[in-house]
Amino acid sequence: MSGRNFLIDTNVVIGVLDGRDAAKDLLRIAGATPDACAVSQITRIEVLSHHAVTEESNMEIQRLLSKFHVILLDEQIEEATIALRRRARLKLPDAIIAATAHVQGLTLLTLDERLRAAWQSVR
Repeated sequence: MSGRNFLIDTNVVIGVLDGRDAAKDLLRIAGATPDACAVSQITRIEVLSHHAVTEESNMEIQRLLSKFHVILLDEQIEEATIALRRRARLKLPDAIIAATAHVQGLTLLTLDERLRAAWQSVR
């Protein structure tokens, strides 16, 4: 994944959409510009399928997500997810996101301490 260094977790995407300083600061401190970032297919699903998404917010979400490369699930990510979930007992979406970062060699940017710890254990 030439030029990409970071995988953005769902909670960071939501934080940016909500204007939360913690999310914006995490990206700024890491130097995570849109062209250096990717999101998991799971993040797209989580953000776009939320029950509170309106037509207007859907457009805003689509604009933000269009700035990032989307990493689709594959067999390697599936296998890494299974191993990570067994070991760390993460929720399935979190395990997929952490496994995606691991398989792709990306730094996971998340506001979730438990997810960050699990991801660091597989680095």
